Amino acid sequence: MFDTRLFRSGAQPQPHERDWPSFRGAINEAMREEMRRDPSVFQMGEDIAHAPPFGVTTGLAAEFGAERVRDAPCSEVAVVGAAVGAAIGGMRPIVEFQFGDFMSVAIDQLTHQGAMLRYLTGGQVKVPMVIRLPCGGGQGAGSQHSQSLYSWFAHVPGIKVALPATSMDAKGLMKAAIRDDNPVLFFEHKALYRTRWPVPDAYRDPGHVVAFGRALVRREGRDATVVATLATVHYALAAAEALARDGISVEVVDPRTLVPLDAETIVASVRKTGRLLVVDEAYLSFGVQAEVIALVTENAFSALRCAPRRLGNPGVPVPFAPPLEAAVLPGPTRIEAALRELVAG
Repeated sequence: MFDTRLFRSGAQPQPHERDWPSFRGAINEAMREEMRRDPSVFQMGEDIAHAPPFGVTTGLAAEFGAERVRDAPCSEVAVVGAAVGAAIGGMRPIVEFQFGDFMSVAIDQLTHQGAMLRYLTGGQVKVPMVIRLPCGGGQGAGSQHSQSLYSWFAHVPGIKVALPATSMDAKGLMKAAIRDDNPVLFFEHKALYRTRWPVPDAYRDPGHVVAFGRALVRREGRDATVVATLATVHYALAAAEALARDGISVEVVDPRTLVPLDAETIVASVRKTGRLLVVDEAYLSFGVQAEVIALVTENAFSALRCAPRRLGNPGVPVPFAPPLEAAVLPGPTRIEAALRELVAG
């Protein structure tokens, strides 16, 4: 069950939670296992060896050395360019950006080179690389460090986009990303790093991988479907829990990856409930929300009882001040209100 305490800065795990893997620890564990399994996997990023910005790469340099965990200069263009070259040469680089917003600096290296080379060479060249991108708001990090820009890159052929929402998926999707022969952008919501989640036994299996393109129904429901990503998955679950007390049954679908996108699971859910709300922190214009709504209206228009709705950033820089940031980004209260209006309509 969603617990908003987990999202508060400085919150400490309860005694029964201490053995649960944290979100950041799950990513670390996935990378560690893959580096042990495959000597072609290595990492590059600013300060990742000795002072990891969010602690995700802690301890990896001590185990694998400076050759495989490389501190990189403050030049996203150089790092992504070097990663593309290394991937073409048979390595499997993992690149960390301190903030996902900075991916815009290296767009040419990613979209014009890394994403297209496999197509341009008729499949003769593979570009297996992962770029880790901390993203999202709610942390008071300001406009240039709080964006959710994955819809930019989901628009580009040749790039896969992962959006894990739990420790289980963070580990499984990271392992799948490292093993993939295409560039993968791995977005990590900053509000999730400190959180801890119970996991099934499969999590402990080094061979366990979460396949791309398979959405997960996080909560079954009959009255409305919410499609949500990253931290908003948990906000949607909190809203669904509150609505259940009033007899409103909400289904929550977590796509887990944008590219590939599991259209079948999303459409099947809407066919069952007849109502759709799409929630994401991305900008509303031409964004993730619009794509999901288009997908549903093209494939299940007759099942809709009313017009779909969407929540997200209305199209403004994410404010620094917490009250303004909360006004811009969707949270449990706004999701609950939108769902009540949707079900009443």
